[in-house]
Amino acid sequence: MSEKIFRSGFVSIVGRPNVGKSTLLNRILGEKLMITSDKPQTTRNQIKGIHNVPGGQIVFLDTPGIHRAKTRLNKFMVEEALSSVQGVDLILFLVDGAFDPEKEAGMIREVLSGVEAPVILVLNKIDLIPKGDLLGRMAVYGETYPFKEIIPVSAASGDGVEQLVQLVHTLLPEGPCYFPDDILTDVPERFIVAEIIREKIFRLTHDEVPYSTAVVVDSFKERETGVVAIQATINVERDSQKGIIIGRKGEMLKKIGTQARQEIERLLDAKVFLELFVRVSGEWSDNSRMLKEFGYES
Repeated sequence: MSEKIFRSGFVSIVGRPNVGKSTLLNRILGEKLMITSDKPQTTRNQIKGIHNVPGGQIVFLDTPGIHRAKTRLNKFMVEEALSSVQGVDLILFLVDGAFDPEKEAGMIREVLSGVEAPVILVLNKIDLIPKGDLLGRMAVYGETYPFKEIIPVSAASGDGVEQLVQLVHTLLPEGPCYFPDDILTDVPERFIVAEIIREKIFRLTHDEVPYSTAVVVDSFKERETGVVAIQATINVERDSQKGIIIGRKGEMLKKIGTQARQEIERLLDAKVFLELFVRVSGEWSDNSRMLKEFGYES
């Protein structure tokens, strides 16, 4: 009896900001690994999510949303996304089901120009599509690009996600197990901790404040008692933003810290002592040296 083929490969998830890329990957992994918020451009780095299935391993790449870049930070984010469509085995192009498909055509063709890997169009948020419109929208997208398949899903509810994963697995080539089967990502815990803190800022603050913050974990130590002591700095661009992050009598910073600590404790399965500091690093999002220091330029 011949052995079953083990299929594996790298799958990039791309699309505009806020179409649900991170939510979809969290749903697939069964764990909240990627940070999310209702604000666009939450994801800044390309992050691997490792999903094992019977007879295979899928390495997903969660990417920043593709948007018009103004600052150096935004350019870095777009480059992270666009570079991910090269050298992968498969691409999931995610779109918001509520968007007008005809207005997405130009961007889709531009991003996928010259791409060699097969592409699955994932029509997300199907719960927001008026009844009777789904097939028509799929037909419009089908005329935009020669997609391998067009799959409707709801990342929020999970509808269609398992079918999508099964399809992805069947389209991957025969290959090795790239990562141990007991890990979800190859990024260090320090990175995930910084992302969790940044997510709380996105969820709790408004306007330009979350976009002007960068979190750096300065110290990450496990004490003999088993408590993990973490010190992190929240970098902002202006004094006014520092005041908002700290809040009246330190209330906002305390709220950010409490929510972040609770999630970090679940992640590490340990008691956490979290200290947060706020520093003004003027116009860091357009400063090459600071971007490198904060992990946003290679």
